[in-house]
Amino acid sequence: MARSYDFEPTGPLVDGKSTPAHLSGTTVPTAVTVADQKNASGKDLLTALIVGDDIASRIIAASNMDVDSGFDSTGTVNAFGAAAIAGRLMGLNEQQLLNAFGIVLNQFAGTFQNIFDAAHAFKLPQGLSSQAGIFSAKLAQKGFTGVRDPLLSKYGYFALYCKSYQLDLLTKNLGKEYYMDNTCKPYPCCRSNHAAIECVLNVLQSNPVRPEDIEEIVVDITPKARNFAVGQPFKIREVPQIDAAFNIQYNVANALLRKGARLEHFTDENILDERIADLVRKVRLTATTSPETPLGAGVSIKLKSGSEYNARVDMPKGHGVLTPLSYAEKKAKFFDNVRFSGMVPVGRAEEAVELFEHIEEVDDVSKIFRLLVA
Repeated sequence: MARSYDFEPTGPLVDGKSTPAHLSGTTVPTAVTVADQKNASGKDLLTALIVGDDIASRIIAASNMDVDSGFDSTGTVNAFGAAAIAGRLMGLNEQQLLNAFGIVLNQFAGTFQNIFDAAHAFKLPQGLSSQAGIFSAKLAQKGFTGVRDPLLSKYGYFALYCKSYQLDLLTKNLGKEYYMDNTCKPYPCCRSNHAAIECVLNVLQSNPVRPEDIEEIVVDITPKARNFAVGQPFKIREVPQIDAAFNIQYNVANALLRKGARLEHFTDENILDERIADLVRKVRLTATTSPETPLGAGVSIKLKSGSEYNARVDMPKGHGVLTPLSYAEKKAKFFDNVRFSGMVPVGRAEEAVELFEHIEEVDDVSKIFRLLVA
């Protein structure tokens, strides 16, 4: 559920190195689940989450992970973070924690083919990693043993899942600097779409472009993005929401038509709108953007009149250091999700936010989570 609209935080920034990863969709639900079971305090939850996020961030950064690796890291590295969080909240000792990591290594899975095929299964590995982490911690607590060196042994994680690695990141300033997902997305779709969306919105701010006046839209991205799922020609298959969330043509057309990118724009009704189909046919992709700006894009909107509007964005909004969302924007995003889901009354969500804002003072986090249950 956390990955459902591809809207959760992403991209840990470790020692200046940014990695495309989705850790929080596993680590936060794991922390919430086990802390709720244990009636843990807010401090206990935060401590476990900070430690688990740091471990997962360091491992994924050391892995030199890339979107063309084949293995989806949400089904591999995330499980280490989940095991750390569950183990911390369950009070495991050093040997039990090591066993939990050794056990969880046996439960890795996940393929990027899910995304290329727009299958529901792309949402699954993050949940399986959470399940695996909790299960492994519980087994370890009972005395079950696991691989002795789950990271560096002959058939450990790095040997099995990484083409290359940078092991110094595992321990550099360990215990002094803590890492986690760095990016808070403003739009509910793959991050590789965001620069193109922002380009369109920047053009529309000062130019009243009407969809019917457009001759062609040229979107320039990196070669890697062009070869990823977002660079595929837009087509609607079994799950339109995933087709749309992982496609630049759709997101550019949607931004031009609806002047934004909101949750409701990824419902079947809006995706199947014939006006979108008309605009999609006008979107052409090129791939000359420098790999040095992997999330960058340029958009050129050519009108039938001969006019042309251009925009370029190297780092889309949401990066925690370079282009951060304000706290007010993050809070607004939360309530947009609440209203879109229709599952929890806004008043109860407001109560939960007040507790979250002082979570280190909460003696039992179950008080918060009860407010967010339908």
